[in-house]
Order: sequence, then structure tokens, then C-alpha cells
Amino acid sequence: MKNKKIAVLFSGEGTNMEALIKNLHDQTFNDTKITVSLTLTNNPTANGINRSKKYKIDPIILDHKTYSDREKFDKKLVEIIKDHDIDLCVLAGFMRILTPVFTDNIKAINIHPSLLPLFKGANALKRSFESDMKIAGVTTHMVTSELDSGKIVDQACFSKDGLSFEDFKAKITQTEHSLYPKSVKKVLLT
Repeated sequence: MKNKKIAVLFSGEGTNMEALIKNLHDQTFNDTKITVSLTLTNNPTANGINRSKKYKIDPIILDHKTYSDREKFDKKLVEIIKDHDIDLCVLAGFMRILTPVFTDNIKAINIHPSLLPLFKGANALKRSFESDMKIAGVTTHMVTSELDSGKIVDQACFSKDGLSFEDFKAKITQTEHSLYPKSVKKVLLT
């Protein structure tokens, strides 16, 4: 049996991290066991800290505010990930623009609340909701040095028809929680 270790990076609520833990942690798929070996946040007050601890995974808190620049933070982040012998880094609401110090050294996947290549960057959820498009959705993609531009792993969409903004946000979250574990398995098992 093969073992694959993932790191989940988060900055806020940690709901995607929790969905990943519930759907992947210590489970075997096609003779490969996936383990969430590391959770890490850049935000010392993130609610995701308690979510991670609930699953007996003590997160590392790496406060980006204690570093003089992005590259120094990313260098420490890479060091921690490599020390844990991680096969795939999973960005789950990790609200940092990563430099080549990270992107050139770590294999990582991200989830974005729009159908890329539309609505890259910040405020994608709001921009997607306010667009004239009849559908919306989420995209998983490999992380590169160009923001939200890596190879698309998968996408899932739904009709926006009649949804309030609150309903839309809830549908995005529900779609993320369903799609992300499948995408992580796709990257790790193929």
C-alpha cells in the first residue's frame, strides 16, 4: 500500500479543511492511504484552528505578520512543508499570494470560487454573483506563480437562477466541499 501525505493551509473558518479531513484523512483509495499530516494557518485567530484540533491535528501557526517580506514567510513555509515530507499541499482558503519561493518548490492545489479563467483574484464570489452569467461554480487548479492560472484540475457548476447572494455563497461552499476532496484524490492517485 502507498501512503500519501497532504498539508492543508487555511486562513479563516477552515470549512474546506474540515471537509478534506472528513473525506480523506486516514482513508484508503485504490491501495493508497491519504493522511492529513499537517494543517497550517497564517492567522493566529483563525476559527479553523479549533476545527483542526477537533480532529486531533494540532495546526502550526505561522503568523505572516512576523516576517519582513513575502519571500521570508514563504521560505519558512516551504521548510515546514518539506520537513513533514508532504506529497501535496492543499490551499483551503489560505489568503496569501505565494511567491516563486513557494510555487517553484511545492506541489500545491487551490480551490477558487468561480469558473476560471473568469473572475481571477479577490472578490471572485461577488463578481461571479453579479455577472450576467446564468451559471456559476468553483474550480480546482494547480498552483503556479501566476495567480489563479495553473492547470485546471476540475470544475463544478450550478444555476444561479433565483438565488439570493446568501444562497449563492452557501451553494458555492457546498460545491467546494464536494469537489475539493475529489480533486485532491485525482491529483494524488493519477
